[in-house]
Amino acid sequence: MPVKLLRTPTAGRRHHLPVLHLVPGLLLLLLSRSASASASTVVTRLPGFDGPLPFYLETGYVGVEEETGTELFYYFVESERSPGTDPVILWLTGGPGCSGFSGMVFEVGPINFVLAPYNGSLPQLVSNPYSWSKIASIIFLDSPVGSGFSYARDPKGYDVGDISSSSQVVTFLKKWFSDHPRYISNPFYLGGSSYAGKMIPVIAQYISQGNEQRRQPEINLKGYLVGNPITGSAFDDFNTKIPYAHGVGIISDQLYEAAMASCDGDYVTSVTKMCAGVLNTIQKLISEVDEGYILDDRCVRAAPKPVKDDASRSRFLSEEQIQPTESSADPTINCFSYRYYLSNIWANYNRTRDALKIKKIYNCICKPYDICNSKGWRSYSCKLPA
Repeated sequence: MPVKLLRTPTAGRRHHLPVLHLVPGLLLLLLSRSASASASTVVTRLPGFDGPLPFYLETGYVGVEEETGTELFYYFVESERSPGTDPVILWLTGGPGCSGFSGMVFEVGPINFVLAPYNGSLPQLVSNPYSWSKIASIIFLDSPVGSGFSYARDPKGYDVGDISSSSQVVTFLKKWFSDHPRYISNPFYLGGSSYAGKMIPVIAQYISQGNEQRRQPEINLKGYLVGNPITGSAFDDFNTKIPYAHGVGIISDQLYEAAMASCDGDYVTSVTKMCAGVLNTIQKLISEVDEGYILDDRCVRAAPKPVKDDASRSRFLSEEQIQPTESSADPTINCFSYRYYLSNIWANYNRTRDALKIKKIYNCICKPYDICNSKGWRSYSCKLPA
């Protein structure tokens, strides 16, 4: 049986791994393997990027639940400095339901989109000189299942929540490190933004418990970090956002003083009629600006559900309440969300999916790619307390 050699990078040298040319029957058998299987590929070029990538990129799937055929998709960017000793970071994004790709192109990764008016062609990519991959290897993960290119063969697989998806991330990491043993001794950190602020501490706890019980492989966890994290309604809602809105000039001194007096400093649980009236006025003022980018224009983005009563009014900014909405218009180039618009166009090109080695079954069972949406969104259970 002939053998082909495949180059894979490691610290300081290259290994040659045998890849067997399989007879058709055996190949079909392997393609039908359960969700316990893992598959990865080295990506040297990306559509829209001029020339070969100046960094090592690997993409792939890792099965995390055999019963439902759940597989999580990842992008792995190897450190450009000293991959044998530099830290490895798992980076999660928000939502829940945003693709790890958003972290790769909008937050800490090695590429950015060229901001130019869309002319019908493939959006262009450029290098990010400030990428964390200059000093660390980063795994960008599409989690929970239904985010990005992750999928489940059984629709029941999308019935996940904070606890189950955190457990699936740990399963992913165990399998990924087993498949990439050259990184197992590197310092490992968990990181993420927005909704990941709730998930990262739980995942860290699961890993720590597994290490204490000597479960293999032991992950060399050194710490975790969160950026602009959601922590819970008691901390993220009006009790912090009203003082912030006052501090940046969204609401006046007079309105802020009225809120403090009528709500007695409690904007979450106070439901008096006078307090509700002041909060409703503040809500209208905040709705006139882009909450994520208050100095930018008000732009097309996912919006909270309509507020119907006083009790829900005090929670209207909680991320747990946000649902994706169908946009009536595309964002303009001056909006930050224009980047999401470009990413959705880019990710839905067949050339892009071929380059990333997206499994064909994804195209059959999932709707078009949306960088901050998910097939299983409405069944996701947000259970973790602050």
